[in-house]
Amino acid sequence: MLLSKSCIYGLRASLYLASRSSEDYIPIRKMSDDLEISFHFLTKILQQLTANNLLESFKGPNGGVRLKRSGEEITFMDIVIAIDGPALFTECALGLPGCGVEKPCPFHEQWAETRDKIKQMMESTSISDLAIKGMEENLRLTAKGGFEKFFDLE
Repeated sequence: MLLSKSCIYGLRASLYLASRSSEDYIPIRKMSDDLEISFHFLTKILQQLTANNLLESFKGPNGGVRLKRSGEEITFMDIVIAIDGPALFTECALGLPGCGVEKPCPFHEQWAETRDKIKQMMESTSISDLAIKGMEENLRLTAKGGFEKFFDLE
């Protein structure tokens, strides 16, 4: 798996938020229940996204989180970097220090090409793009189902 579990959950939470009204704060407990993610684990992930200016939070009885900017302005890459950092795009796939053009590992050339394509895809895909596709095609966002689970889409 290329992305950490935290990053995957952060992406799922971001898609969930991108599919909602941008003005509404969504309670973390509701997100946790809907996305089938541990409340405490999700809270830590959302704190990272908030610290990286991708989400904003509001405390109190009507509190929760929402996207800080439009989903069109937040890319898949923004979420990945906020949670996992840039290592996926800079480090050797075999974990060898100093791997590069001058001292490549056996996998360097293939990985560099693949890594660049993955990076380009992540940079050019907004979370709104993915949320819209998910809603239109009722794609899965949890193990148990797709977006219809959250919006009663038929």
